[in-house]
Parts: sequence; C-alpha cells; structure tokens
Amino acid sequence: MNEHGKKMVAPIIITILMVVYIIGCSLVCLLLDFPWWIAACGVGVGVVAAGLMIGVLISRIKEIRSGEEDDLSNY
Repeated sequence: MNEHGKKMVAPIIITILMVVYIIGCSLVCLLLDFPWWIAACGVGVGVVAAGLMIGVLISRIKEIRSGEEDDLSNY
C-alpha cells in the first residue's frame, strides 16, 4: 500500500462507522411508535447526514491524492 493509501484508511473507516450509526438511528425512528411525520423527519435527517459524510469523505480523498494533507498550510 502506498503512502496515500495509508492516509486514506482512517477517514474511510470512520465514515463507514458513522454512516452505519446514522442509518441505524434512522431505522430506530421507523421501528419505534412515533407518528409518521416524526419518523419521516428522523429518516430524512439521517439520509442527509449520511450523504454529507460521504461527500466530506470524497473531498478528503481528493485532498490526500493531491498531496494537500494539511489544510492549515493555506492560511
């Protein structure tokens, strides 16, 4: 595994864990006896949060591949 591959392992694992957790919490909203609109809001928020996490992961992978591991160097 090259240097960039090693730096991508942690963000990928953290993202997978967070997406599983968020989707799990959203499914709990469906399983509990909430009114339909509360369950729909819970699932909607979960799907949006999971999508944002995946978007941030894609952005981070692009940064690592371009060699820009340290964002503080821009300031």
